[in-house]
Amino acid sequence: MSERYDLLSQWINSVIKTDEFELQSASEDASFRSYHRLFIEDKTFIVMDAPPPQEDCKPFVKITETLLTAGINVPTIHYMDLDQGFLVLDDFGDRLYLGELNNESADTLYSDAINSIVTMQSNSETKELPHYDEALLRREMALFTDWLLEKHLEIDLSNAEQKSIHLLFSVLVENALNQPQCFVHRDYHSRNLMITKTNNPGVIDYQDAVLGPVSYDLVSLLKDCYIKWPKAQIQAWVNFYLEQRSDNGKEIERSDFQRWFDLMGVQRHLKASGIFARLSIRDGKHHFLDDVPRTLSYIVDLKNDYQELEVLCDVIETMVLPKLGESYS
Repeated sequence: MSERYDLLSQWINSVIKTDEFELQSASEDASFRSYHRLFIEDKTFIVMDAPPPQEDCKPFVKITETLLTAGINVPTIHYMDLDQGFLVLDDFGDRLYLGELNNESADTLYSDAINSIVTMQSNSETKELPHYDEALLRREMALFTDWLLEKHLEIDLSNAEQKSIHLLFSVLVENALNQPQCFVHRDYHSRNLMITKTNNPGVIDYQDAVLGPVSYDLVSLLKDCYIKWPKAQIQAWVNFYLEQRSDNGKEIERSDFQRWFDLMGVQRHLKASGIFARLSIRDGKHHFLDDVPRTLSYIVDLKNDYQELEVLCDVIETMVLPKLGESYS
């Protein structure tokens, strides 16, 4: 066993006052965090291992308190050691949305998830959240050019292509900043939602929450990097979201929201594709590359709707996707 695992075992022993327990690996995270399932007698818990200095547990703890107060189903924290980066949390089980979504279950599961978004946006305190500002939005989009295009695929864009994409980034920043701002989970998708018997869904992995664009979490959910639905179905769920907001007296014009939603998705999918490339190059997590074509397909789907996307879509279709295929061979 590793030195880190030994430290974790010693810490658990010290807080639960017994060495009669078992740890099993629970899941992999797209970060330096790892998770274990803790078995104590007839109970189970989840142990988060977030090694400092790569990870900081304090935002997770603070946002857990915020979301619990707002009525969101997030795990209660039973024990924590912020200096070592260890937390013991409620165990929501292993029924990820991703593994249970199908044509029969999708409407119910997405309705629950959308209602949870509306609750987060309506009830969550945001005063202490960092802002999803221009600098952060641009850093995220740069992951696409820096890690996917340059480092992974070794694509050299022409000056004209670089200029066009730079101008598009400005459009995407403006689109994000001009939306109503609210609580944003920032990674609200099928791998971070758990099916629970009460107050479904169980919500996890929210430590990067910010005050940001109203469309962000909905596009994360409905234009998911790990599963894709037909356009008509996505539009029906967008309508459901707007109806739920209407009930709260916060109506948004459908045409305005559609543009916010679509272009917010472009920003997110540029970021995600860059992150997947970085996970492969930096961390050896090569399987995330399998999700890049799906992620970029959401951008290409919009090429006839937004003239601003013409050059980016051409780069994706003629340069990125062909080279991604080569990178697997």
